[in-house]
Amino acid sequence: MATAEPRGWYLAREVGLLAGVSGDTIGQWARYRYIRSSWSSKIPRVYSFQDVAEAIAVHELIDRRIRHADIKRAIERLRDQYGDWPLQTAPLAIPDTATGIALKTGAGAYDVARRPGQTYLSFVELKDISDLLRRGGWALRGVDNITRIEVDPDRLSGQPTIRDRRVPAEKVARIAALPGGLRLLASEYGVTKREADDAVRWYARAQQFGQVAA
Repeated sequence: MATAEPRGWYLAREVGLLAGVSGDTIGQWARYRYIRSSWSSKIPRVYSFQDVAEAIAVHELIDRRIRHADIKRAIERLRDQYGDWPLQTAPLAIPDTATGIALKTGAGAYDVARRPGQTYLSFVELKDISDLLRRGGWALRGVDNITRIEVDPDRLSGQPTIRDRRVPAEKVARIAALPGGLRLLASEYGVTKREADDAVRWYARAQQFGQVAA
């Protein structure tokens, strides 16, 4: 992904739903260069699938109590080697014995935030951020029983959809909440009850994280 072309097309609110933060937070992260807005840096900013994955990575690091200054420092140091989206392309790890960001190499890892060059033998690797995004983003972190949501940057500009379909998951969730919504989804869109239930649960979780973050 370091040299890939941007894919997908997202506004700040849409990034926030997938990254588990508010749209305002996404705008702040872009202004302070934690993430890029690859398609447009003007207002409204327009983000790519890769930018969304970077936002999820930033959220993951903050959730692990990594300081904002350390995240920014690591991004700046990694960008020359790993391209425009270093948090998802570099093999990052979190040391067990320190609060920082390390770059995995061989059997160990070395610090890229606070103490450049310091090595660690005990660390936790960051999980595949792109895989989490493709399953539905931050809302499905640690959730295995919502399986009918998919984020494909080449389908509907990367909007979350019902898996293998061109039906937006948010639209399904909104219709399902209406009287007779499930019947309408089945007759007009061929959406099953299980697909609708997954869309409702995904959308509720995505909104919840955004509201908490705000």
